[in-house]
Amino acid sequence: MSDSELMSPKQIVEAGYDRIAERYSAWTGETLEDERARFVSLLFDRLPAGAEILELGCATGVPTTRELVKRFSVTGVDISARHIALARERVPEATFVQADITQLDLPPARFDAVIAFYTITHVPREEHASLLGNIATWLRPGGFFVASMGAGDDPGTVEDDWLGAPMYFSAFDADTNQRLVREAGLELLSAEAITRDEDGVPVTFLWVVARKPDGVAGIRGDASTTGQGEQAE
Repeated sequence: MSDSELMSPKQIVEAGYDRIAERYSAWTGETLEDERARFVSLLFDRLPAGAEILELGCATGVPTTRELVKRFSVTGVDISARHIALARERVPEATFVQADITQLDLPPARFDAVIAFYTITHVPREEHASLLGNIATWLRPGGFFVASMGAGDDPGTVEDDWLGAPMYFSAFDADTNQRLVREAGLELLSAEAITRDEDGVPVTFLWVVARKPDGVAGIRGDASTTGQGEQAE
């Protein structure tokens, strides 16, 4: 029996990223590109300078956190101790916390936006609904939730060698994810399935933009549309 078979999904994710932190950082690159750049730009367009951003799954802080701190106050959270250590070195302007994102105890209505890029699919899908509910609680009225979510049904699998370590993934299909976002009390503004090549393998994520209703405190401009991709039905 392999070590990963004796570990919980979250232990697999934590140990995996501790092991491949530097390799993962090199793989993601120094420059913000593709969907990450697109949706960070959305926040730059919609939020005022100094807005409070919660980044779930911040990894090593490069490139996303490093870009966000140019304009915002950022708190990054990651389950990997090695990721957090590197993030603190590379982006000292941000605040970083090592934690399981499903176990965070944060004040309600604290953040103007919560982002989760390539993060939720590392969480067992049985916990997705409660995580989304927490995110809605942490957002200020009018605040944004921007994330990549799964686009296909995956009850939970372990890839034995993902960039050099076992890694856990889990997801619902795109329709279920949109429903869960709405059931968390968020207004779904857009949902777009985007496929990219990942080392020769096509991988699809559902990129969502949602907003906490009842006012636009801390938000600049009209947030009724995202200006990005298709509008969710």
